[in-house]
Parts: sequence; structure tokens; C-alpha cells
Amino acid sequence: MTEGEAEAFIARLAECDPSPTTELSYTTPFELLVAVILSAQSTDVGVNKATEGLFRVANTPQAMLELGEAGIRYYIQTLGLYNNKARNLAETARTLVADFGGEVPESRADLERLPGVGRKTANVILNTAFGHPTIAVDTHIFRVANRTGLAPGANVTAVERALEAVLPDAYKRHAHHCLILHGRYTCKARRPLCGQCRAYDLCLWDEKANYADSAAS
Repeated sequence: MTEGEAEAFIARLAECDPSPTTELSYTTPFELLVAVILSAQSTDVGVNKATEGLFRVANTPQAMLELGEAGIRYYIQTLGLYNNKARNLAETARTLVADFGGEVPESRADLERLPGVGRKTANVILNTAFGHPTIAVDTHIFRVANRTGLAPGANVTAVERALEAVLPDAYKRHAHHCLILHGRYTCKARRPLCGQCRAYDLCLWDEKANYADSAAS
């Protein structure tokens, strides 16, 4: 899409919720960091169920460090890859206490030093916890950006760069969650609900007419 088309597209999506946010439950940057690390190959609903118990006993880096890897594993064993996640959370807590005074850093480079934190997770923390206009490209955003023609790219980094280039600054703060929610509930992977899409007329997908009569099931 051109910059004008992209602005019209994101503005249309933002009409229903100008300030969308994550569906993960959290109250502090550290809780958000934990939830995002746990969200890999897990649903937000599943993560929220796990963190409900985990955060009651350990919602700070020091408390998480004291709980230890085995203790963390107990609370998150319903999630996929829970062994690796428990290991990463224990080491992340140790690093935060040792190197950052128990605070989540507001720097992508520092965030990416933490176990289990890559560019996508760092962008989520910067955007959601600290208000930076970053765009973390997950599977939903990757699909929406390519399918609609908004910002095509061969990989997540290419899509991130394309979105940064084409979206107006005024929409970058909330574009991340706006596009995720659109991909999660409307522009779905297998059965997109094109008939309910607020930006149907702006979408460049060749197959959208095949789903124009779609309805939520």
C-alpha cells in the first residue's frame, strides 16, 4: 500500500478502539515481561491462568529468583515449552537483580540480553510497558501485513521495517495491538471474516471476495 492507503487502513481499524492494548494480565513492567516470555506457543488465556498463581507468590525479580526454576516450573507446567520457560525466567530474574537493580530496562539492547527475550519480545515491552512506538511482528501481524498488502515482507524483520516506513507516526504507538487484534479476531488464518472487516474496501487481497459473506462462528 501507499502511505495514504496505509493511513486510511490503520485509521479504519482504529475506529473501534483508538487505544487497544494487550490481552495479557499484568500490573508492572516485570509482570508483563514474564507474561510475554510465557506467551510463546501459548494462548493469552492460558498464560493468564498460569500467571494468576505465579504472580501471587512471585511478581518481582527478587521473588522470582527466590522461587527458583523448580518453583516457577510448578506454576507454568500447563504451558508449552514450560521447562525452557522456567529456566529462562529464573535466569532473567537473576540478571535483572544483578545487573539492573531489579528493574526492567527501557532499552532494546538491554532487554535482548535477557534469556528468552528477542527483538519481538523487546518491542512488546517497549511499546506496552513504556509507551514507545515500536511494532512487534507476531504471526498475526505478519499475516495481516502480507495478506492485505499493508506492508508485505518475507520475514518478520522485513514486515517490521515496512510497517515503520508506511504507517504515520500518529498511529505507530497503537498499531501493534490494533493489527494483532485484527488478525486474531477478523483476519484469521484459515477462515478470515472478510464480511466483518472494517477495512474490506481498502484491503488488496485477491481472495477477499471468497470470504465476503463470512460470519463469526
